Amino acid sequence: MRVEAAHCVVRDALAADHPAILALNQRYVELLSPLDAARLARLAAQAAYHRVVATEGGVAAFLLAFREGADYDSPNYRWFGARYPRFLYVDRVVVDGAAQGRGLGARLYRDLFACAAAHDLDTIACEYYSKPPNDASRRFHAGFGFQEVGRQWLPDVRKQVSLQVASVPR
Repeated sequence: MRVEAAHCVVRDALAADHPAILALNQRYVELLSPLDAARLARLAAQAAYHRVVATEGGVAAFLLAFREGADYDSPNYRWFGARYPRFLYVDRVVVDGAAQGRGLGARLYRDLFACAAAHDLDTIACEYYSKPPNDASRRFHAGFGFQEVGRQWLPDVRKQVSLQVASVPR
C-alpha cells in the first residue's frame, strides 16, 4: 500500500473497517495484545476515540482509546484508572508498515489531543514495552510530551511496560 499523506483522511472507524483493523493488529501483535472480531466489536462500542487514517487503498492506520470508567479488563488501563480520575487511555495505535514514516501516527495523535482538549481532559495515558524495548514507540511518544509515571510486568508474559502520561495543551 503506497500512501501519500496528502491523500489521507482521519475519520471515525466504521464496522466496515474492522477486517482491516484486525489485519493490522495481527501484523503487529507482538507489540500489542491479540484482538479478534468479537473483542474488537466490544472495545469499539466502549471506545471514546476510535479513528482510522483512510486512503484510496483502505485503512492505513488506526487508534483506539478509552475514557476512565470503561468496562475494560486491560491491566494497563486499570493501572491508570486506579491513579487518575479523568484521562483518555490509548489502548493501541497501529500504522501499516508501508505507510510508516509518513506522519500518519502523528496525525492520529494530533487529532487525539484535539479530541481530549474538546472534552476538557488534561491527561492522555498510554504504555509501550520497555522489556523488550520498543524504542520507536518511546521516541514517538516522547515527541508528544509523554513521560513515564510507572512500570509494570504484564501477567502471564515476560514483558514489562512503561506507563506514560502527557498533558493536553490548552
